[in-house]
Amino acid sequence: MGVINTTPDSFSDGGRFDTVDKAFAHARQLIGDGVDILDIGGESTRPGSRQVDLEQELTRTIPLIEAIREISDIPISIDTNKPAVMQAAVNAGATMINSIWALQLDDSLQVAADLAVPVCLMHMQGTPETMQQNPAYTDVVGEVMDFLKARMDAALDAGITQKNIIVDPGFGFGKTIEHNLLLLASLAVFRQLEVPVLVGLSRKGMIGRIVDKPADQRLYGSLSAAVMSAMMGADIVRVHDVAETLDAIAMVKALGEVL
Repeated sequence: MGVINTTPDSFSDGGRFDTVDKAFAHARQLIGDGVDILDIGGESTRPGSRQVDLEQELTRTIPLIEAIREISDIPISIDTNKPAVMQAAVNAGATMINSIWALQLDDSLQVAADLAVPVCLMHMQGTPETMQQNPAYTDVVGEVMDFLKARMDAALDAGITQKNIIVDPGFGFGKTIEHNLLLLASLAVFRQLEVPVLVGLSRKGMIGRIVDKPADQRLYGSLSAAVMSAMMGADIVRVHDVAETLDAIAMVKALGEVL
């Protein structure tokens, strides 16, 4: 899954793709690199970020989805928590909803069920504005697992089929480095939910603190995280550097074929 942030304040590439033309050019590059899914977001969810209004998010995302649809049938995920954006994005050609709130806001759960597209349910402690202010758990793996199971049950009750559910432990969303590492080491546990597991570690602060480099210099740390995620059981890795990650994941797949 290749990331396209159309926001001016994303933590890793804020402003690089903040016009339709620049974001479309990047989408074409990622498609050429061999990406499987494009994940388009019009609202930053970095630590400390605040929500943008509906019209602004629509303006940042819908024309881009329409432009991509004119040249490709690549699966497109809309990274949003607003039901109106979900609806407009799917109408424009998006084929998946990526919700950091696990469809808890407003009537997003029912809207997603009515749209009948795959949904990714992510765990987050707190809100993007507050999540990194002293996150705490008694048992981070168990608590994240319980949350995702509860949100899966809510999705199923709303009419979302199990084949349309993906889960994401939410690395960096209300977690310390230790929490993130414990989740990574225990990633196989989430396969007990019997749905695909998505992992987003690319360029995140955890990697920056471990390798002591800014966001635009975290490629090698991100590749290591992607490889570990795949080996621990991730089905989808959400990344910024698609071509490089595909090479790294190819090695994981090759090893898996002989084991």
